[in-house]
Order: sequence, then C-alpha cells, then structure tokens
Amino acid sequence: LVSGESGTGKELVARAIHYTGPRASAAFVPVNCGGIPEGLLETELFGAVRGAFTGATVTRAGFFQAAEGGTLFLDEIGETSVAMQVKLLRVLQDRQVCMVGSTRVRAVDLRVIAATNKDLAELVRRGLFREDLYYRLNVIPVDLPPLRERGDDLLLLIPHFTAKYAARLEQPPPTFSDAALQ
Repeated sequence: LVSGESGTGKELVARAIHYTGPRASAAFVPVNCGGIPEGLLETELFGAVRGAFTGATVTRAGFFQAAEGGTLFLDEIGETSVAMQVKLLRVLQDRQVCMVGSTRVRAVDLRVIAATNKDLAELVRRGLFREDLYYRLNVIPVDLPPLRERGDDLLLLIPHFTAKYAARLEQPPPTFSDAALQ
C-alpha cells in the first residue's frame, strides 16, 4: 500500500516495484479507481461476458485478467465503495475472479499494489473502508512524504524534468544558478 499526498509519485513507486521485480516482463496495469464511475468499475476490473447487461455484446476481460503474471495498480483505492471493497477482498483472498454475468471463476496470478492519498486507517475507524481489506493491502506500507518535506530531492528532480520537457520541445535544457536552486 503506497500512501501519500497527490503528486508525491505513488504511481512512480508502483512502477519501480514492478519493473525491478520478477514480474517486470509482464504487464503493469494502472487503474484509477476514483476516475471510473462506480457502476462501471466492477466491469472494468473483473470483465463481463456477452449478454451480462444491456450493451455487453462481446465477452471482455477485465483489468485483473489483463494484469495476469504482472502487476495491477489500484490507484485511489480509498475512493471505492464498501460493496466494491468486498469484491476486491475476495480476489485478494482467493486469487480468483468471476466476470460479471458469469458463474465460472478464473484463477489469477498477479501482484496488487494499491495507492491512496487518504488516511485509510481513519476511514476504517469511521466505517468507510473495510478493516480486513485494509490489512490485506497494508502488508508492506510505503508512506511517501510530500515534496515540501523532501527539499534535497528537488536538486535531482529539477534537472530531470527540465531535461525531459526540453527534449519534448526540442530545446536545450535550461540551467539554474545556485541561487535559483536555493
């Protein structure tokens, strides 16, 4: 579970974990749980069989199947409803998914990394996040401090990003005086 304010690099940490680990040759599938409408999230995650609902004209795999052998990154996990949390917990416990409209379960082999900018422990206390899912996700907690608390990191980030965007614009990277960096 990667926690930190917006903009602290939670997805970058998740990608680093994926691409430096044994699953690096398989897919890294990022999912913004807060950006997908609740009614569509289940279908996107689990997939759906043809005829499961109006408009389901083909069977379509979900993100869990797409991440097979790799990593599923569940960004903004704190935005999911309690009903969705129950379904996610089931997958994490059983390592199986069931597509919407199907009765057949399929085994999945993947790593799940979740991220949040919310205090999930506080949401658990308030009854807004399932305690069992919290402990299932929070096996290896990674807490990212905000950039304002990582001043020395700026000296690495400034040249990195200015070079990156200068290259996109086909311009030479800007230089900064010591006073400007200070």
